[in-house]
Amino acid sequence: MAILERFSDIIRANINDLLDKMEDPAIMIDQYLIDLLEDLAEVKRSTAAIMGEETRTKRSLDNNKIEVEKYAGLAKKALVAGNEGDARIFLEKKQELENLDSELMAVYTAAHKNAMKMRQMHDKLAADIQTLQARRTMIKSKVSIAKTQEIINQASSSTNQTEDAMDAFTRMEEKADRMLDEANAMAELNIKPVDPAEALEEKYAEAGIASVDEELAKLKKELGLQ
Repeated sequence: MAILERFSDIIRANINDLLDKMEDPAIMIDQYLIDLLEDLAEVKRSTAAIMGEETRTKRSLDNNKIEVEKYAGLAKKALVAGNEGDARIFLEKKQELENLDSELMAVYTAAHKNAMKMRQMHDKLAADIQTLQARRTMIKSKVSIAKTQEIINQASSSTNQTEDAMDAFTRMEEKADRMLDEANAMAELNIKPVDPAEALEEKYAEAGIASVDEELAKLKKELGLQ
């Protein structure tokens, strides 16, 4: 049966291999469970139908056995009553039903095997789903932890970049200090040395120059205006 082959494949599927291929396990695990639950519902409907067929074939087989026993009893009663002809008719019917019994048994046996296979697949699929549901929380927790670790790794990388920037700023600051020190030293070197004699010359030259007040007093004295 095609449906038996299909769900045999479902049961044989390796859940771990499927999870390894998922792009985002936290999202895909939910979709995978949804798909499995849909498959389980279909398996359940098919299993119920096949089990119903098993029940019907078993009922037909049991009813046929009852009929066989009934006609065997009627044949006995007919013989006891001295009606051998009637007994023969009952026995012929009994043999007819016994021949049918083998056919009904074959049908029932096939229906029973199919029902057993479907029930096993149903139970296995249901157990797999229950296992996955129990593991879903753990899987999502692992994904959450992994994403958190990624954020930490990114933050750590940013911190390293900041440290590199700090080192670069320190180097630039040290270079700027060296440049400033060198510029100040160069400015000092460019200053012309002071000649002590020239400095004294200017001092005494300034001392020989009369002030305006002194010259004004001298002119008044010469003009007799004092």
